Amino acid sequence: MTNDLSDKHCEPCEGGIQAMGVEAASALMDQLHKDWVLADSGAALVRRLEFKGFAKPVYHANLAGFLGDQEGHHPDVRFGWGYCEVEFTTHVAGGLSQNDFICAAKFDRMIAGG
Repeated sequence: MTNDLSDKHCEPCEGGIQAMGVEAASALMDQLHKDWVLADSGAALVRRLEFKGFAKPVYHANLAGFLGDQEGHHPDVRFGWGYCEVEFTTHVAGGLSQNDFICAAKFDRMIAGG
């Protein structure tokens, strides 16, 4: 899935930014893969991928880490046998920012092979 978000780049966050409201975040969800969910708190985007085995979860965790380094916006990644979970939030804002949606869209494009 390619969209305008995946063509953008993250803006550096040094603090002093306000977290996106749940309504604004919900409006951007349709630009992401359907497997992304908005955390109940509205402060994070989470996508869980499930696989058979251990290698693919590791590869996807590495992709998320690589993306974070490229964009300067780092996800929380959890993985183990059969799963990889990627979570984006803007820690300095205490919630979501456009950077989280940009990174989620870029991650979608990376794992789709595009």
